[in-house]
Amino acid sequence: MKAIIFDMDGVLVDSMPDHAEAWKQALATAGITITRNDIYELEGSNNRQLIEIIFRRFGHNPTEEDVRELSGKKTEIFNRIEHVKPFDGIKELLKSLAPKYKLAVVSGSNNKTVHYIIDSFFPNIFQVIIGGDDVKQSKPSPEPYLKAVEKLGVPGKQCLVIENAPLGIRSAKNAGLRCIAIPTYLEKEKLKEADLIVESHRELERYIREEEGREDGNNG
Repeated sequence: MKAIIFDMDGVLVDSMPDHAEAWKQALATAGITITRNDIYELEGSNNRQLIEIIFRRFGHNPTEEDVRELSGKKTEIFNRIEHVKPFDGIKELLKSLAPKYKLAVVSGSNNKTVHYIIDSFFPNIFQVIIGGDDVKQSKPSPEPYLKAVEKLGVPGKQCLVIENAPLGIRSAKNAGLRCIAIPTYLEKEKLKEADLIVESHRELERYIREEEGREDGNNG
C-alpha cells in the first residue's frame, strides 16, 4: 500500500447532516419534500447530478435555471447553518499516515468548499485534492478516483479508498480500487459493496496498523 484516498464529507469531517438539511430546505422552495436520508444515499454526487436524480423521482426534469438557482440556495443555506467539525481522532491519524503514504481527498462537493475545509482542518496533509468541479462525471463514475490515482502517480493496486456512502464505494470499485467503508450515517447494508466495513474511525486506524504489520512481515 503506497497511497490512501479519503472521501471528505462523512469520512474526514462530520458535515453531511448540514449538507442534507441545506438541500432539504433548498428543494422545499421548489415544492419538493425529501428526508436527510435521501441525501445521505446520494452523497458523492455533484450538485447537478443530485438535483437531476431528485427531480426525476418526482417526475420532473430540472432546467438549467433550476440547477443554478437550487445550487446557489443550497450553498447559501449551508454556509449559514454549517458547523462542520473533523471526526474524533482523524487529525491524529492523518498526521501519522502522512510520512508513510501519499494521501488524497476525493469529494463531490464544489471545489471552494473542499479547499476551504481541507485548508481549515488539514493543512499540508494531502498531495492531491479532487473536488466536484474537477471532473465531468461525479461518483459513481470511476472518473474522480481514476483522476486521483493518476495525480498520485501510484498504481491502483497499491491504493486504498476510505468511503462512507454507496455512490462513493461504487465509484472506487468501478475504478478497480480496494475500498473500506465506515457507516457514519447509513446502516451497513447500504455499504455492502465495499471490500470491508469498519465500525468506526478507531477501527479504521487499527486496520491500517494491522495492514502495515502484515506488509512489514512479508518484507521481512
